[in-house]
Amino acid sequence: MATTWLAIRYAIKRQLVDMPGERRSHKVSTPRGGGIGIVVSVLLACFAVALLYPAAAVPAGVFAIGLMMVAGIGWWDDHRSLPALPRLLVHLLAAILLGLLVWMGSGSVIKALFCTLLAVSLINIWNFMDGINGLAVTQAILVAIGAAFLLPFPYALAGLVTAAACLGFLPFNFPRARVFMGDVGSGALGYVMAGLLSLGMSVTEVAIPVWLMLPAAFFIDAGFTLLTRIFNGERWMQPHTQHLYQRFVKREWSHSLVTGGYSLFTLCGITLAALFSRLSQGWEWAGGVIWVAATAVAWFFLRRQFFIKDES
Repeated sequence: MATTWLAIRYAIKRQLVDMPGERRSHKVSTPRGGGIGIVVSVLLACFAVALLYPAAAVPAGVFAIGLMMVAGIGWWDDHRSLPALPRLLVHLLAAILLGLLVWMGSGSVIKALFCTLLAVSLINIWNFMDGINGLAVTQAILVAIGAAFLLPFPYALAGLVTAAACLGFLPFNFPRARVFMGDVGSGALGYVMAGLLSLGMSVTEVAIPVWLMLPAAFFIDAGFTLLTRIFNGERWMQPHTQHLYQRFVKREWSHSLVTGGYSLFTLCGITLAALFSRLSQGWEWAGGVIWVAATAVAWFFLRRQFFIKDES
């Protein structure tokens, strides 16, 4: 909370402000970069882990380096817009560090490669989905709490600490946004989410689809919107308002209502994930795959209602 408060004053002084526009979902100019408060909190937690659990000092340090890389390139982009390629390269390097940690922790090359791709995806997904008040941070809180439920002690503390860091930012961004997360926060938060899921895949036997149930709403909305834009030959790297949550806002649904709806959906996913994690591996895989598939079906149905009809 303290760092976010300072970030607001810094953004105003440096005129780091997002203005309303056709491709934005807010109507008033708002400072950006407040997500650095979450980054600082998580980095302090990594330092505390290194002190309290010396055996975890190296993994915590490597993760912190990856987080600083993602947050640093985001901080730079918040001050001076960067081309996509340098940002993607930094994201990929940070994701490789996370993949190496998974390889060290699990001994599985397949898991390591999967978590590397997962990190690159979630960094960008959280950036894409950070478009209305409270959405990105509330989803992060819920995913972190869900991870804490699935992780054994002391690893569960990682989820609780992440949720606490996000809660410190939440009052500044929801229900009224006094500051936006900025690329420094959204990309870094996606990396932290990837870290939590990768940790779970490394230290537990819970099936991968169960972990993917936690961020399913973001995965499906961001992923299928991106694929649709690519399929339609659109300039998919440009800012837009075609995500499902943005279509709801265009229909005059309030930010609070849309954020609340996504939260309820994710709470259902967390509850089911907790239940499936107590079953056999077969049921875990079946339950996780069915939930992700059901999320995709819901997305296609709602898109037909709130996108195609609007265009016609």
